[in-house]
This record gives sequence, C-alpha cells and structure tokens, in this order.
Amino acid sequence: MKKLVAGGLAMVMAGGALAASVQDVAERYRKLVLAVGQHDASYVDAYYGPPALQAQAQKQKRSLAAIRKDAAGALGDLAGKRAASPDEALRLAFLRKQLKALSARVDMLDGKKFGFDEETALLYDAVTPHHDRAYYEALLKKIDALVPGEGPLPQRVQAFRARFAIPKDKLKPVFDAAIAACRERTAPHLALPANESFVLEFVTGKPWSGYNWYKGDAHSLIQINTEFPIYIERAVDLGCHEGYPGHHVYNALLEQHLVKDRNWVEFSVYPLYSPMSLIAEGSANYGIEMAFPDEERLAFERDVLYPLAGIDPALAGQYAALQKLLAQLSYADNDNAMHYLEGRFTREQAIEWLVNVALYPPEKAGQRVQFYDALRGYVINYNLGKDLVKAWVEKQVTSTDPQQARAQRWAAFKTLLSSPRLASDLR
Repeated sequence: MKKLVAGGLAMVMAGGALAASVQDVAERYRKLVLAVGQHDASYVDAYYGPPALQAQAQKQKRSLAAIRKDAAGALGDLAGKRAASPDEALRLAFLRKQLKALSARVDMLDGKKFGFDEETALLYDAVTPHHDRAYYEALLKKIDALVPGEGPLPQRVQAFRARFAIPKDKLKPVFDAAIAACRERTAPHLALPANESFVLEFVTGKPWSGYNWYKGDAHSLIQINTEFPIYIERAVDLGCHEGYPGHHVYNALLEQHLVKDRNWVEFSVYPLYSPMSLIAEGSANYGIEMAFPDEERLAFERDVLYPLAGIDPALAGQYAALQKLLAQLSYADNDNAMHYLEGRFTREQAIEWLVNVALYPPEKAGQRVQFYDALRGYVINYNLGKDLVKAWVEKQVTSTDPQQARAQRWAAFKTLLSSPRLASDLR
C-alpha cells in the first residue's frame, strides 16, 4: 500500500483505487447538503462555510439522481473505516447517519412516500411512542380537576390561560428580561464564545412560534411570532430554547469546538431534516429545565416576568401546575401529526384533536396543522428529543448531593452540545 497526499488530504492506494479520507467525505457531505438545498428551500437551516461553495451549488443545481449517487458513494467510502479514537467513532457514526438521512430526503423530494415512523427513523434516527385517545383522556381528567369554572374543559382552559397572555406592548421588556436571565443562568456552566451575540425580532405569518437562524461566528437571529397571543410561560421557554442554553449555544459550541478547533467541516452546515435536529430541539427543550428548575422558574416568573407583563402574580402557582399537566399531553401532538399525514385524519379532525385532546388554543390549532404540512415528522424532535436528552444526561449523574448533581448535569449537557452525538448514541 502506498500513501499519497492529494489536496492536503491523506489518501491510500489500494488495488489501484484511492480510498477517501474521512475529511474528504466530510467535504463532499457539505457540498451534498448545499446541493439538496437547491431543491428544498427549507433544507439548509444554517451554513457558515466558504460562500464560494454555496455559489457553486446554486450555479450547478445538481439533479436529485446525481446527489443520490454521490451520497451512496460517500457512504461506501465510509464503510469499513475504523475509528482511531472515541471521538472519531462518533464522527464516523454522525456522517453515516447524516448521509442516510440526506438520501431519504432526496427520495422524498423525488416523490417517494414513507410512513410516519419510517420517515422519522430515516430522517431523525428515532421513532416516537404512540398512544390512543383514551390514554390522553385519562390525563385530561387530572387537568379537569385543576381548572375551575363551567362548561367543556378546552373552553375552561382557554379562558384561564387568557389571563396570562402578554400584552403586545409588554412583549419586548418581558422577552428581554427572560433571555437575559436564561443567559445569566447558562454562562457560569458553559464557556460561551467571547463575541457571541444575537438579534431579537418580532414577526408574523409563520407556522412556528419561535425560530433561531444561526449566522455563524457565534451570532444568531432569533425571531418570535406574534401573530397569536403569547402566554407568559413562553418567554422563558423561547428565551432558553432559541437562545441560552438552546439553539444559539448549541450552534456556537459546535462551531467553536468542531469546526474552528478541529476543522470538522461537516458541522459548518446544518440540514434541518436530519438526526442533528433531534439533538438540537431536544437539548433546547431540556435546556429550559437546566437553566430553570421548577421552583426557581416559578419564583422568577412570579417575581419578575408577571409584574413586567402586568399579570397578577398571585396566580403563578396555579398556572405553573397547569403547565406541568399540559406538558404530559405533548405526545398527543406526535400522534395527531401521524394520523393527519398518513391520511386517517382530515384537517378538521386534526384541529379537533388539537383543541379537545392536546388542549391547544383554538386560534393556534390551524397554525399547528400548517406546521405538519411544512415539516411533517419533525414534531417528534421536541418531546422525544427532550426525553432522550434528559435520560442521557441523568445517566451521567453519580452524586446524591444536589449541588454536585447539578454541576454533573451541566458537564454532561456541555459534552452533548459540543460533540456529534445523535439519537442512537443516547439510548
């Protein structure tokens, strides 16, 4: 065997053929993601590599067949490769799963249909648990006992929640305070890049409630959708999820530790429909608990956010209890998406399920169905992702001392946010 160097990348001559290095496959993967982005405007969620590569992808606009062939070739070049270290093993597994997901997305863009669970297994490396309506109705009985008043439960919940809507003229001070607190609680545990920053915008007409557009060099654009009422708990939820220690921190740490420190170029591009998203959304949701354990969150919202929003803080405890019960209904969203996308529910039936089973605010139910239409099985990344991340982090905790245990959780969380782990690695 004869070692050659081509373009700065080590390659090995074996039987007359050049065996690609992992770095070479990573470079090809990055170009393939950009190529798919020419067929699917939502596919490339973030890119901060060389602008020339993006311009090249736009100019070439490669066919889906060519992309599929090259993805198969890249996977073939990874076959049989042995890792020299645990980190390299994670890198190899990451590239394989991301390339398989890319191939599945290409198939979908080419017209291939997958069942809901098959699609999420291919794209996100995970399958959600499923429950029938009776399972959720048992949970609804607990909520029924908590919410006072007359009439059907969905209307009572909505009437009660209406007291906690943030007035539009209070949105900026409330979100500014929430995001600042999320950052203050994250910074002592995660070494953030010195130049990290974000811009906050309020928008309308989107199928989501909040979004982080990562721009590279530790900078994000965070958008909050104000089309429908925003309830007080969403300030901490979105401040942590989109900002600290959620998407903004996740992307900044990946960029710092993997792209800048190691030149793992595959992390300079983020394909939305890929296993990365389960970790991104799951860690962003679990990050809310990391920054704000229950009692601390209740105190902060009651003493800081409620007065800023002009909401009666005497109701904070009862509302927090309702939020904990509503969270137990989260998997109803996944089941609804599955039934709707597989054709068992009409749009009207999906909205009925959201209002009466998932207890969605009626005005937001139609928006949620829009989300199903646009992002399909992506919904599993929020709740299943959170549960998988939480379980993995908790497995790393060995101390029974509350302070030491909290420090161990943050250390495990940092490891997760700075490494190429995917759903299979968390089980």
